[in-house]
Amino acid sequence: MKLFGKIILKLGGFHLRSDFSEEMKNAVIIEAPHTSMWDFVWGRAGLWALGIKCHFLIKKELFFFPLGIILKMLGAVPVNRGKDGKGFYDHIIRQLKDNDNFSLIITPEGTRKRTDNWKKGFYYIARKAEKPIFMAWIDYKYKTCGVSKQDKIVPSGDYDKDFLIVKEFYKKVHAKHPEKFNLTSQQ
Repeated sequence: MKLFGKIILKLGGFHLRSDFSEEMKNAVIIEAPHTSMWDFVWGRAGLWALGIKCHFLIKKELFFFPLGIILKMLGAVPVNRGKDGKGFYDHIIRQLKDNDNFSLIITPEGTRKRTDNWKKGFYYIARKAEKPIFMAWIDYKYKTCGVSKQDKIVPSGDYDKDFLIVKEFYKKVHAKHPEKFNLTSQQ
């Protein structure tokens, strides 16, 4: 998959700017901005190129034949958004704790549309699983994407303080649709 990821990035004209850390194989990775479906393509290709086996959450309604098979092959984990998610989140936290090669990638914006609220689930999952959060990015102005071992936070328990680090990091990244990218978190 490493070679496949590198080929996809090259075909799209993107350059990977990353330095790999073994710690990324068992972590929460957030990726922003998320303003286009293309973000998934470049982000996924970048993680493949780094050799990171990453899982992502997606609404269960998309798991119909044959799309469901493809999504599972890509690392998708179905989410039932209509029920209490505590059991589901406990399951994800156990996966992170019990597996050395299980990373979870989350787009905290939760939508490709402009939102005034980033979701906090990524933070609480990482905190409960006692895992770092790496900040992955896709920059359309410079056609680069990446994740770096120094671009991480270890959740302190003070979300507002830690989110300031996240916000400062993503301020310099250029979204495909800048009008849809908002760096606020109020939930």
